[in-house]
Amino acid sequence: VQLVESGGGLVQPGGSLRLSCAASGFTFSTYYMGWFRQAPGKEREGVSCIQWTGSSTYYADSVKGRFTISRDNAKNTLYLQMNNLKPEDTAMYYCAASAGGCSRSPTIFDYWGQGTQVTVSS
Repeated sequence: VQLVESGGGLVQPGGSLRLSCAASGFTFSTYYMGWFRQAPGKEREGVSCIQWTGSSTYYADSVKGRFTISRDNAKNTLYLQMNNLKPEDTAMYYCAASAGGCSRSPTIFDYWGQGTQVTVSS
């Protein structure tokens, strides 16, 4: 099983980034997929999650209206479009796969990527 994130980087406040997560080694289209982030000295927090078909999505209050999660099951890829980025969005971003559903808690997720760093700074 592999989850490989990409698309992170340094961006100014108000800017945008699009994260991608390429999945392999499991049946991507049958798993809920989530994005988490972890800033230095803080706990890992759930950012967003998406159901198998993409018909249901969930967002943390801190990113609602700015971030959009999506997936392409034909390409086994998960995305996170991040707009109007703020310095407090700075963190390592991880994608994760869950067979059991979406949750803010990382404990129910079965597979994890290595993360991609997002830094928002002027």
